[in-house]
Amino acid sequence: MALPHSKFLFTKLVLFAFVAQCVHTDMLAQGTEEFYQSKVFTAVNGFTKGIEGPAVDRNGILYAVNFEKQGTIGAVTTSGAGSVFVELSNGSIGNGIRFHKDGHMFIADYKNHNILRVNMKNRQVEVFAHEPKMNQPNDIAIDDKNRLYASDPNWGNGTGNIWRIDNDGKVELLASNLGTTNGIEVSPDNKTLYVNESVQRKVWAYDLNAMGEIGSKRLLIEFPDFGMDGMRCDVKGNLYITRHGKGTIAKVSPAGKLLKEIKLTGKMPSNLAFGGNDGKTIYVTLQDQGNVEIFRAEEAGREWKMLKR
Repeated sequence: MALPHSKFLFTKLVLFAFVAQCVHTDMLAQGTEEFYQSKVFTAVNGFTKGIEGPAVDRNGILYAVNFEKQGTIGAVTTSGAGSVFVELSNGSIGNGIRFHKDGHMFIADYKNHNILRVNMKNRQVEVFAHEPKMNQPNDIAIDDKNRLYASDPNWGNGTGNIWRIDNDGKVELLASNLGTTNGIEVSPDNKTLYVNESVQRKVWAYDLNAMGEIGSKRLLIEFPDFGMDGMRCDVKGNLYITRHGKGTIAKVSPAGKLLKEIKLTGKMPSNLAFGGNDGKTIYVTLQDQGNVEIFRAEEAGREWKMLKR
């Protein structure tokens, strides 16, 4: 449900976003840009320890789950000011968030085995897809045909599945009995589905065809320590992977080469999203800090570009 005066508050969010974008453009003109230097963006403990699922809409507003309390979706301006956007009902708690090209928000509701859809104009929340066989839909990715892909870990058994959710809400199991599936992303050319396994510390690259079916897979990269959580691609296909417990973001090439690690202030990054006026601002959710950190990248995000088309 929306809070009182919600239309007024949301108008202020969009205005703040516009002002911040103008400031960023002025910084670029002055040549003061610094890449991969992370800094605190939102107030510590503004979100719960369940902060996850960052995603940025066309207006530059950042959304993430569990602002102030569990079961909410928070909206954050590009100046770092946050507020509750919606409260989920029926005990639902969100995890991953993605945006459809038509502007709708999709949320992985891990408590009730749902994919929720939010109408951004009136903030109405509905169940878009429900699959009781899911362990818990965790992170979600979206392709250029607006199909969703969900990771589905079973933390107790150290296993996981991959599901596809079609445009009509039909749910299809793509793979089962994998490692602990968590972060998931589609490549810029929509021919690869990346899925990581947190416990096993492996990132897999699956062949993805035009029908949304996966084929053979190859090991992209394996880390010797620490876990992984959410991940996103830039427009060149580089994968940014949260290293949960290590406090870094790993930038990995499409060939599986570790290009760099970006050090964060917090130690438990849960996910990240591209945004900003040019799509090169990366927002990282931190569970240990209950907040968001921010840094600049050299390339725009793949999903940010897709939404701008």
